[in-house]
Amino acid sequence: MNRRDFNKFSAAAAAGVLAGENLFSKPVQPGSSGMKLGLYSITFMGAWYRGEALSLEGVVDKAKEYGYQGIEVDGKRPHGNPLDWPADRCRELRSYAEDQGIEIYSVAANNDFSSPVPEYRESQIVYLRELLRMASDLGAKTMRVFLAWSGITFDSGIAQYDEAKDIWEYTHKGIPREQTWGKCREGLAECAGYAEDYGITLALQNHAPVIRDWRDMLQMIEEVDSPHLQACLDAPIMPDKSEENIRKAVQSTGGKQVLSHFGGEYDRDADGRVVCSASYKRGAAFYTPFIRELHEIGYDGYLGYELCHPLPLENGETVGIEFAEKNARLVGEFLQGVIKETV
Repeated sequence: MNRRDFNKFSAAAAAGVLAGENLFSKPVQPGSSGMKLGLYSITFMGAWYRGEALSLEGVVDKAKEYGYQGIEVDGKRPHGNPLDWPADRCRELRSYAEDQGIEIYSVAANNDFSSPVPEYRESQIVYLRELLRMASDLGAKTMRVFLAWSGITFDSGIAQYDEAKDIWEYTHKGIPREQTWGKCREGLAECAGYAEDYGITLALQNHAPVIRDWRDMLQMIEEVDSPHLQACLDAPIMPDKSEENIRKAVQSTGGKQVLSHFGGEYDRDADGRVVCSASYKRGAAFYTPFIRELHEIGYDGYLGYELCHPLPLENGETVGIEFAEKNARLVGEFLQGVIKETV
């Protein structure tokens, strides 16, 4: 859907039409799948660990050091707010990354189209349009988007979800789901038109709170019906991580899949193998069926690592940047092994 069609679509919707060491010995070339590993900049944003954020140039350096092939830029300060990234600065970062052999493959929006307040929704549309301009200047081909996002707040410099989640839930209390869904669809449809203008593909993530599972993600993509809106199916945030559900989700998404993420915390076991840390509650057994199914559908895009959750305490304090560095090193080796064994 482009902007010429947007008013027509909105009228129809209103009428109720709904429904340190380089752990990679060589560049990642996992079998014939063509899947690539990327580093999502939120890992080094200084939100979840104790300490300062890296610059985006610093994230590029980490990606090169650890053997990743590209980076995804988070679309908020201190990394990727478009207010801070005029065209000339974007070109400088793009050139720096290219010189390091690193692709800026995506930008991640932190948008929320669900608010009952029109001024809030309209500001989110402006944010996405400006972020698309920035992404285009950076040479990114995709942009991760949400339908809704409660956000984060900070306590003594460390990010947390609970307060923002409570605010979001209070704001939406008593509002029918169908109404919220329709507002999200309108915002996403308009932004798909702006994405067409910039030649960028929006990648809708299967992320709560409005999206409940991958079926909701695919339903929204179908309703917007734009080639510039595709899917970002992520396994770690699927409520049902059974092999059967993963198979159905990936196969149903099929060629719409243009971006994906992975996460977790990692250590070495007694045999020197990289394993998911016992302290990380969600484990990582689901990656094998997920990667296998991605291979089956011919996915050749990026799998981006993100460390984006409350981190452990050491001596009563949240861990520092060295925790993020360790995990960004180890996880690449871990997932590379999963890909090679699976495909």
